[in-house]
Amino acid sequence: MATKSQLKPIFFSLVLVSALIATSDALDIGIGTSNAGGIAVYWGQNGNEGTLAATCVTGRYAYVNLAFLNQFGNGSTPGLNLAGHCNPASNGCAFLSSDIRSCQSRGIKVMLSIGGGVGSYSLASKADAKNVARYLWRNFLGGSSHSRPLGNAVLDGIDFDIELGSTQHYDDLARYLSAHSKPKRKIYLTAAPQCPFPDRFLGAALNTGRFDYVWVQFYNNPQCQYASGNTANLLNSWNQWTSSINARKIFMGLPASPAAAGSGYIPPNVLTSQVLPVIKTSSKYGGVMLWNKFFDDANGYSASIAASV
Repeated sequence: MATKSQLKPIFFSLVLVSALIATSDALDIGIGTSNAGGIAVYWGQNGNEGTLAATCVTGRYAYVNLAFLNQFGNGSTPGLNLAGHCNPASNGCAFLSSDIRSCQSRGIKVMLSIGGGVGSYSLASKADAKNVARYLWRNFLGGSSHSRPLGNAVLDGIDFDIELGSTQHYDDLARYLSAHSKPKRKIYLTAAPQCPFPDRFLGAALNTGRFDYVWVQFYNNPQCQYASGNTANLLNSWNQWTSSINARKIFMGLPASPAAAGSGYIPPNVLTSQVLPVIKTSSKYGGVMLWNKFFDDANGYSASIAASV
């Protein structure tokens, strides 16, 4: 008995020391710190990219943007375009409600992305922004409507991917949407500005400080993207965005394959060895955004970088 009572404190001391060493190692390499990121992806613009539920089952994505509500504002009837997946005009997209809930049950945030590179949208006035915010609240968020295009599932928020039309009143739209956010049911606001700073469509909106996640498009803009082994322009632009925008987290937006965008593709080995170790030192680092799910399927990009993000 005496021998056992003497060994017990020594044993527990060794356990404590081992735990402290493990904790120290974890902090040194960033495990469990704010440097841990996630992957956001756009889904909805190619009918061959698989279902929304299957997208979330992969376990690779923390955020999914449903793309796009590409018609709204200025007196127009809002229009949802999910390419080959379904026809919202005939109420054919309501089945996605179960997919959305399936994603959310896995802890994945699902947003509706408004805008896109093709469409007809603009905000004519502050009152127009208020009307669009009301429509989004009633038809996709926590409000109620008889014509919810995606069924009764409640999305987590709205993503601003504004690339054409008027540059005005998106700051008003952000304020009106965030006014619906409540402690028990937060409405997330996200944005996908182009990397030239400031973004001419979303600059004023981002300055409101209402955005949670900003996934900057570091592609199709040679002055602020990766090119031919040169990371300087990319990292300089990243530093400008992270030091200038009042958002919870900033993401590096990238094409998921060379075919996904005109330029700016970063090979996975370059991203994981030369880019991520640098940008993860920022307290604003949130992860990587990929355009889009279809190209990610073809190239396996998220699977290649998941462990490093």
